[in-house]
Amino acid sequence: MTDQELEKLKYPIGEWSRKEKYTAEETNRYINVIEEFPAKIRKAAEKLTITQLDTAYRPDGWTIRQVIHHVADSHMNAFMRIKLALTEEHPTIKPYFEDRWAKLADYKSEPNVSLEIIDNLHKRWVMLLRSLTETELERAYFHPESNKDFSVRQVIHLYAWHCSHHLAHITELKKRKEW
Repeated sequence: MTDQELEKLKYPIGEWSRKEKYTAEETNRYINVIEEFPAKIRKAAEKLTITQLDTAYRPDGWTIRQVIHHVADSHMNAFMRIKLALTEEHPTIKPYFEDRWAKLADYKSEPNVSLEIIDNLHKRWVMLLRSLTETELERAYFHPESNKDFSVRQVIHLYAWHCSHHLAHITELKKRKEW
């Protein structure tokens, strides 16, 4: 497999591109992606066998099961980071080792455990996001790994991309395997 083919498997919708300015319409569209994601990932994962759930979407990549659990963890962290940005003055968030988390025992549990988290978390998350004022959308946190500030509006964009990115890992694997 070529490097280009591996890159396409790793980033089936392309890499996230940070923007500095967003329109209200763009932000609303990104919130809609976050709102619609739970149903889409649930549909993508339904009827998959244990073997299919434990298939990696690319060489040396995570399995579908791990992707689902990762999304729940990642989106819980994103929700909390946004709340920190909204309630503290320029907080520094704590990064975590996603690859190490994916090796923990809970990542072997049934995907429905995390699908339920995603369903309910996204309900709360979207409720919060839709309530934000323009001033609140511009509040930010500092990410020490990238050494950059992220506005709430940028985080909304990032996690709309994250939803589509991981959904594509599952749906593209299903297409390639003809499941």
